[in-house]
Amino acid sequence: MASIKNLKKDINNVLGDIIEGVYIVDAANGNSTSKEGAAIIDNAIDAFDELIAEVNKPNVENKKAHFQSVRKDLEVKASKLVEDLNKLS
Repeated sequence: MASIKNLKKDINNVLGDIIEGVYIVDAANGNSTSKEGAAIIDNAIDAFDELIAEVNKPNVENKKAHFQSVRKDLEVKASKLVEDLNKLS
């Protein structure tokens, strides 16, 4: 049960840090919020919603494999968002 709690915290922290990074880059560039930054934030929120829905999915046969899959999805989506964030700066 603790691993589910930690997975949810990891999802929240990773995607929250990416969103915070967008705000920092936009502030450093003198923008309130750029269109590209808003798109990254929207994608991060969508990824958060998808991943939390997967974590909360009922009736999963192999929970360990399911949660490993969700963690892998988090890594892939976060990597893509970080690449987009790096292009923004």
